[in-house]
Amino acid sequence: MSDGKIGVFLDRDGTLNEEKDFIRTPEDLHLIPGAPEAVCVLNSRGIIACVISNQSGVARGYLTESDLAPIHTKLKRELLLGGAVIDQIYYCPHHPTAGAAPYNIDCDCRKPKPGMLRQGAADFGIDLRRSFVVGDSIVDMQAGESVGARTILVRTGYGETTEKLIKREQLRVTAIVPSIVEAVDLILTTLDGEQVNNG
Repeated sequence: MSDGKIGVFLDRDGTLNEEKDFIRTPEDLHLIPGAPEAVCVLNSRGIIACVISNQSGVARGYLTESDLAPIHTKLKRELLLGGAVIDQIYYCPHHPTAGAAPYNIDCDCRKPKPGMLRQGAADFGIDLRRSFVVGDSIVDMQAGESVGARTILVRTGYGETTEKLIKREQLRVTAIVPSIVEAVDLILTTLDGEQVNNG
């Protein structure tokens, strides 16, 4: 639907917070500089801001879903200190081959599949084709591409390695930027331009 809301779907590790293989405790989570301010700008423009995160550490037995709760509480608290609010955190605890039941399944939510994006669209009335996916990995870009969203690769986290792969494989992304700060700047510039063109 063309009159749906605009959403920005943010990967967690390597995009909002510093990359660390399998964050297991709140103490492991540290925001990337500028992340709260960037999300705050989205909030001020009335743009829905959601996190979409693969968390296969649950399937692998590194932590439980209960362990994720205080990690996400810290994420929201640290963002709020900068005036920023995440509208919803979506995560996938599954892995198609690793781990044990009930998490070792080929689900619809693990990126690059678009399940978390579609859930966010349903929950908030978001038009995915007018929206953006920001992340540091191929699966983030593929998930966005699969629903027609604009895709922005950040060079934080695994982004620099991903950028090389994208160029080598000639994969399609909307833009590549240094961090979430520049991603939000680009999003606003894009949306402002669309408003002008639409009169």
